[in-house]
Amino acid sequence: MDMSELIDPFARLIEDVCTPAAIRAIEEGGNTAPMWAAFTDSGFLDALVAEELGGASLSLADVAPLIALLGAHAVPLPVADTMVARAILAGAGLEIPAGPVAIATGTGPAPFGAVAAHILSGTPQAPVLTDARGQATGVHHDVDAYISGLDGAVLRPVAAIIRALLISGAAGRVMDMTVAYANERTQFGKPIGKQQAVQQQLSVLAEQAVAARIAAAIGARSGLFPRMLDAAIAKHGASLAAGQVSAIAHAVHGAIGISEEYDLQLLTRRLHGWRLSDGSESYWADVLGGLRIADRHAPTVDFIRAA
Repeated sequence: MDMSELIDPFARLIEDVCTPAAIRAIEEGGNTAPMWAAFTDSGFLDALVAEELGGASLSLADVAPLIALLGAHAVPLPVADTMVARAILAGAGLEIPAGPVAIATGTGPAPFGAVAAHILSGTPQAPVLTDARGQATGVHHDVDAYISGLDGAVLRPVAAIIRALLISGAAGRVMDMTVAYANERTQFGKPIGKQQAVQQQLSVLAEQAVAARIAAAIGARSGLFPRMLDAAIAKHGASLAAGQVSAIAHAVHGAIGISEEYDLQLLTRRLHGWRLSDGSESYWADVLGGLRIADRHAPTVDFIRAA
């Protein structure tokens, strides 16, 4: 399959319905139905569902570029979560709901919990679907929510990989915006991007954006039921990158970067949220360390090669 046949129409869909104005409207409590209907009508929500169950039977690695696009455009709805949830529910023989589904794994606020109709918890073999009744985080314009009373810890690896893919897309977009700004903003008669100190910062930003993309790809390679090691590598690497990408982008942009009317903050707010969701870099570093210690007989070099 030519991946452009999958990616290009999805990119056009996002560009059409997920404009910055539409994102801001949803963050302010506006109606999510028109945007959600566009994703539902597109058929992409069943991309991961098995073909014999009415889906496209694509792998998580196949749809990874689509999830990255969702991150790159700060889509304020749980589209990627719903793709995964629909595949899990269909595989378990359960009815698939029409509305947006967020995945709650019990580590901090559930991403998109405030704009979801349903919450998925439980396990891949025995998923639990409940109506979304979350508690607001209190963060300005946040679409996440605290979900209590549910156990979704077994879903944490795949949820972490979703977050890593979203981070990779957002980091790439932030890099593009920051490089463009540095080449347009002049100071002392020349673009600030010509200054050596700024160039060094941009090179680190680019390095971290690429690192996030590689880490996320490692996570996606083992599918909807990922190896814990793959999930740990993905989320640890992506979360580390998220913090650095955001910091450098705002340093280069200066005050305008945090202005509400400027689009950079739509992305960097998401990066900070996704960095912590489903386990921060320190959480997954602990998991990685535990996996290494458990494999006592293999040299560290062999452990790294296998990973």
